[in-house]
Amino acid sequence: MVAFLRRSFLRPLLPACLALALCFCLTACSGASSLSGNYLNDTMSVADSLLSTITLAQDDPGRQEAETQAGSLIKDYVARYRPRRDVNGLASFTTMQTALNSLAGYYSAYPNRVLPDSLRARLEKELKSAESGAQRGA
Repeated sequence: MVAFLRRSFLRPLLPACLALALCFCLTACSGASSLSGNYLNDTMSVADSLLSTITLAQDDPGRQEAETQAGSLIKDYVARYRPRRDVNGLASFTTMQTALNSLAGYYSAYPNRVLPDSLRARLEKELKSAESGAQRGA
């Protein structure tokens, strides 16, 4: 009789516990983003962070870590704002996305090389243009 009560009580409890554990894991993993959800603030902070990353010297000891963090930041930014219709039609987002795609592509193709001066200059121009466009609301 006791075994029957244990099985009848534990059987519905097990899926509930598993569901709670899954929800906890998903919530904990999704909170790892450093983005606030505010398009203007996030665009400004991502652009500033990437501008400081692309100006690091080849022999800087923190360059590899900064580039890894930049790649993660790019993925978070694009994942958050590309699906949003109110944002992805803005000129500032298009400019920002162009810069992010160029930088992410370079980092994935040439992970141990410093950015060429021509690409660095173009990225600086695009990131600053995206910042100013986001401030204007365009």
